[in-house]
Amino acid sequence: MTSPGHVDSLVTDAKLIEERRAQVIRAAVKLFSEKGYYTTTIQQIAREAGVSVGLIYQYFGDKDDILYLSLKLVTETYERVIPPYLQGIPNPVERLCMALRAYCKAVDELREATVLAYRSTKSLRVDRRVLIKADETRTNRLLEDCVRACIVEGYMHEVDKYLLVYQYVMFCHSWALKHWAFRRKFDLAGYFAGGLRILVEPFLTPKGRRALSASLARIANFGPAPKAARKPGAHRRNAKP
Repeated sequence: MTSPGHVDSLVTDAKLIEERRAQVIRAAVKLFSEKGYYTTTIQQIAREAGVSVGLIYQYFGDKDDILYLSLKLVTETYERVIPPYLQGIPNPVERLCMALRAYCKAVDELREATVLAYRSTKSLRVDRRVLIKADETRTNRLLEDCVRACIVEGYMHEVDKYLLVYQYVMFCHSWALKHWAFRRKFDLAGYFAGGLRILVEPFLTPKGRRALSASLARIANFGPAPKAARKPGAHRRNAKP
């Protein structure tokens, strides 16, 4: 029995599958975001991607496959980009803040796709919706582990970890969902700094506040992502179709 997460391809070359699917997904995310999932046609996606309809059907079975892989790009990116930012950081407060910074940066790079995930996950087949939710849950656990370590080591007051983590998730996603409003007042670094003041600092013990103060310069540096956190295929983005 085929897994609900499996997407058939008539092509067997793994590298070519990755490249062609990425090309089609970029076009689909743009159109799904602008026109909506149901009103966007395969023909429109093909035209936007600069390929034939027939080529799309070599790499996807139907439009649900395209939407599913578009949303998987979002959820898997969130899960993948956070751990490299945490490597070599022993202090749990700094780890938590770096995890949030990585999450915000990923959302910033996938703003259209993040909004699409909110709008269109319900349009997926039910079995695939379950997989997307599972991806989100794994990312949430990364944040929850950071919060738990802060509490256990005395850097943060006891708090409902599950509820607080969802506040963090919504904060990160809101950079995309309400970007039309936030961009008038903040750049990404300013938005993130404001979030730390509202969603992290109030829960810290004096020990935690000292740790935050000591690491603030490193946390606030929105430089290039660690190599392992960069999006797959990014170096091929400008390659010819």
